[in-house]
Amino acid sequence: MSHAEDALKNRQVWTKANAEYTDRRARDAWADEEIEWGMYSGPEAGLDALGALEGKDVIELGCGTAYFGAWLAKRGARVVGIDITPAQLETARRLQEETGLNLEFIEASAEDVPLSDASFDLAISEYGASIWCDPELWIAEASRLLRPGGRLVFLCNSTLSVLCSPDEGKVEERLMRSQADLGRIEWPGENEGVNYHLTHGEWIRVLRANGLAVEALHERLAPDDAEDHGYYDFMPADWARRWVAEEVWVATKAL
Repeated sequence: MSHAEDALKNRQVWTKANAEYTDRRARDAWADEEIEWGMYSGPEAGLDALGALEGKDVIELGCGTAYFGAWLAKRGARVVGIDITPAQLETARRLQEETGLNLEFIEASAEDVPLSDASFDLAISEYGASIWCDPELWIAEASRLLRPGGRLVFLCNSTLSVLCSPDEGKVEERLMRSQADLGRIEWPGENEGVNYHLTHGEWIRVLRANGLAVEALHERLAPDDAEDHGYYDFMPADWARRWVAEEVWVATKAL
């Protein structure tokens, strides 16, 4: 499939998810005061991955309903959200009007962003472009959009969790796929979409090729009191308490 076909399939996945889950969750998420990473990775206060936010220009690549961007805007950041799914952006715009927060939204792929070079201090992706777009393309775009010294922070599934994931069903306690299978993964079924999952070595290669130096890799276990996610049930909390479930990468663009 072409990148355009992948994007269309993923848009269909997220249109369905918005109708079933993300729209009704979004208002509560926008109301939260604490920045929380992923399903299990916990508060930003425990990571300090983002750095100071007041007055920063931030782009969220694959923003969905933009709850993460809303958290950043509350801390004084100027936020632009990029997403390919109109239904998700409609939810984000509705909540922006309800809350009075000032964000900008653009319907576009993070693989081809219609904005100028060196426009942002911080680029983020929390299960957005970080798993739904081709890293060779979206990392290059993130680097292009960042100013020298700017920071890229993204969260994705851990490499181990993907290696333990069958084509269908929950993550298992054994390896289910070859490391050679990583990269573009088209999950079976009409509503599963196309993801990209890399090894650590490949992430480092792509980042370095685009002028980004890795500053940190936070490998996150679920906390002891974590419960299974109500909608994304492929990752049981018990598994995530024992093995790394999610990874938060921090990289900086060269001066």
